[in-house]
Amino acid sequence: MCRSIKRLREGATPAPPDEIEAAALQYVRKISGFARPASHNASVFENAVSEIAAASQRLLDGLEVKGAAS
Repeated sequence: MCRSIKRLREGATPAPPDEIEAAALQYVRKISGFARPASHNASVFENAVSEIAAASQRLLDGLEVKGAAS
């Protein structure tokens, strides 16, 4: 679906927060069909980006990568 979103996990190296936020923004743009939301949709659009970025960060923080040095 979102082929332009790059992989954020590279072994034990943490993804920078700005890359996680950018991936979340691309995802929300893809599903909503809007590159930039209208002003009446801006709040819900921004909330979705924040929630997806937070969920992505929790996922990446919780993953155990066997054989990778921490």
